[in-house]
Amino acid sequence: MRSMIKLVLFVLLVLARHSQSLSKQHPTIDSLLDRLDSLRPIRSVQESAAKGLLQRLLSNHFHSFDFRIISKDVCGGSSCFLIENYDGPGRIGPDIVIKGTTGVEIASGLHWYLKYKCNAHVSWDKTGGIQIASVPQPGHLPRLDSKGILIRRPVPWNYYQNVVTSSYSYVWWEWERWEREIDWMALKGINLPLAFTGQEAIWQKVFKRFNISKVDLDDYFGGPAFLAWARMGNLHAWGGPLSENWLSDQLLLQKRILSRMLELGMTPVLPSFSGNVPSALKKIYPGANITRLDNWNTVDGDSRWCCTYLLNPSDPLFIDIGEAFIKQQIEEYGEITNIYNCDTFNENTPPTIEPEYISSLGAAVYKAMSKGNKNAVWLMQGWLFSSDSKFWKPPQMKALLHSVPFGKMIVLDLYAEVKPIWNTSSQFYGTPYIWCMLHNFGGNIEMYGALDSISSGPVDARVSKNSTMVGVGMCMEGIEQNPVVYELTSEMAFRDEKVDVQKWLKSYARRRYMKENHQIEAAWDILYHTVYNCTDGIADHNTDFIVKLPDWDPSSSIQDKWKQTDSISTGSYETKRRFLFQDKSSGLPKAHLWYSTKEVIKALKLFLEAGDDLSRSLTYRYDMVDLTRQVLSKLANQVYIEAVTAFVKQDVGSLRRLSEKYLEIIKDMDVLLASDDNFLLGTWLESAKKLARNNDERKQYEWNARTQVTMWYDSKDLNQSKLHDYANKYWSGLLKDYYLPRATLYFNEMLKSLQDKKKFKVEKWRREWIMMSHKWQQSSSEIYPVKAKGDALAISRHLLCKYFP
Repeated sequence: MRSMIKLVLFVLLVLARHSQSLSKQHPTIDSLLDRLDSLRPIRSVQESAAKGLLQRLLSNHFHSFDFRIISKDVCGGSSCFLIENYDGPGRIGPDIVIKGTTGVEIASGLHWYLKYKCNAHVSWDKTGGIQIASVPQPGHLPRLDSKGILIRRPVPWNYYQNVVTSSYSYVWWEWERWEREIDWMALKGINLPLAFTGQEAIWQKVFKRFNISKVDLDDYFGGPAFLAWARMGNLHAWGGPLSENWLSDQLLLQKRILSRMLELGMTPVLPSFSGNVPSALKKIYPGANITRLDNWNTVDGDSRWCCTYLLNPSDPLFIDIGEAFIKQQIEEYGEITNIYNCDTFNENTPPTIEPEYISSLGAAVYKAMSKGNKNAVWLMQGWLFSSDSKFWKPPQMKALLHSVPFGKMIVLDLYAEVKPIWNTSSQFYGTPYIWCMLHNFGGNIEMYGALDSISSGPVDARVSKNSTMVGVGMCMEGIEQNPVVYELTSEMAFRDEKVDVQKWLKSYARRRYMKENHQIEAAWDILYHTVYNCTDGIADHNTDFIVKLPDWDPSSSIQDKWKQTDSISTGSYETKRRFLFQDKSSGLPKAHLWYSTKEVIKALKLFLEAGDDLSRSLTYRYDMVDLTRQVLSKLANQVYIEAVTAFVKQDVGSLRRLSEKYLEIIKDMDVLLASDDNFLLGTWLESAKKLARNNDERKQYEWNARTQVTMWYDSKDLNQSKLHDYANKYWSGLLKDYYLPRATLYFNEMLKSLQDKKKFKVEKWRREWIMMSHKWQQSSSEIYPVKAKGDALAISRHLLCKYFP
């Protein structure tokens, strides 16, 4: 016992010294952390919230764990969790004691114990769900060695969400789904989540003070599925208006979300004023410095949705509105946080490069926050430094980052797993930042990742000279995909050293499928070196032709020779903005491919060989269906290229055969996806309709849901939306009724062109599919299934034999 006490004291001494060295680098961050600690509920509330999570996760083990909040002093001044055996008097009592500095730390400790002592696995429901069959019965939980487990956070925060996740993934959620998500957050250690739900009801109250009417706001707020972009000032009114039912229901939902986050000891990040204002404000305050922004992706600058109004931060009215919004949130929710998100300059370039002007804008943004909350800290997405790097040179970056007192701004290095900014900007010129993984655009379903970068990037950033890194974050645009990527990234918030990914994946696979299987291990080794090893730095990794059929005239780019190799589709579109994917250059369209498809087919074969052993696992079934979909989607890309090559060669027979094969792949993929609950269009549509209170809302919400995943934005007879297919989804129902008819129209027009010996009528095809798209968006007659049908393993095996004999 004495030796164990000495060991614990030695570890705590080391931690205390390390914590002191961090304090010297970030004294203002330490002060912020102390203030945030003071806003948390009392220990008993956090312990009770952690117990509630345990009840929902493992109801049979409610009495198997004892949870206790401890002081940071126990962990050398930092956040941590301790897992120990229960050695209390008597034989009756819990098996395991988990101590943590907050409710989140306790939940993280529980997750760590379940993962690494019980081989359990926690995943989103739509990626297979929770696997806890491996957890022994109460009274038989694995004991720890005498020193227990002590895990200390190397950086204070684990951040979560992107400002658009609220629209791509959360828009139709009710409390029950939010409750599961907050549980997931806590188990993964997330203690700094964005909390954007319901803010329109707050804005309605604030703008009323400035004489903005409900009618004015109908032209200001976007529809439910497009609120993220209305909030950022990219668009207005598209998909709206918002009903009073929506406004009140979402505000009530936000209060439940915040209440649970707080009970668990999380620090929610609330929105603040970015300068985006209703057009009516310009009439009410004609002397205000209000600028109309440029067109953001409408087809022809349609004023009904585009060209929003931005109030200059230097205008006194900016301070008034910003202060009023912060204070209204405090009135509604209480003083629950000091951290506020604001992205005034995200894809909104300042009118001048003069550093003094940029500094004055930044100072004004912060002043509006601090007048509403004297302890306010500005959290800013650092996407602008990547997306508009030509503007944001060192003088401009410094001017913005240094426009507020040190410690009053935290930057999200949003795309650090691919294009980190910290290492090219002298640690954001001394500004505290969070190393983030962006990973997903548009909520697309595409197997993709950079596991080596994730396993090493946060550590490299933290231990670098003069590091100002204060957290690890996940900033995907859409969730519920690629669970392996999010499992590893969330864990890096607790890791002092780099992770051996190959070794970690073996453990991951054993937990995820509840047993060891050598074929699965071999398959994951291949996936690690292929699908999850993207190092080319290209953002558009979801450009498959089935879901992003190129707007391309095959008559316009005839070339003499076409090479048909596995690497034919290794490029990507080069565009000004990542979301404008149409290929306007000469030559064949290209879909992003960064790995050998032959190797991934081998991985699929190994996966299917393990099917008899693992078929009862929902996580196995999800991964198997997703991997089969991935393989077939890349095959379809190749078949498309071969088909348009046959067109160029004027080979009618080959074109007919290849186009039929392409359409057959889509049909077969729809059947495959229909065999798993997590790949169904019906789930998305029905969740939207479920929120409606009347028929008008039901039609509006369904239109929002259908439009976001297809055309996305406005279009004209001959000009499709510039964002069409940006939020594409591989969902059963969407393939059969949307992507298949579109491709059928396309190939029929190609065949007719060759048979009539006339140029391909691209405008005729475009007009027809735009018309077809509009009809589908506005339809509400067909009810899509919300339950799977068919044997997923049998279907996958059949398709492997059919297409890769």
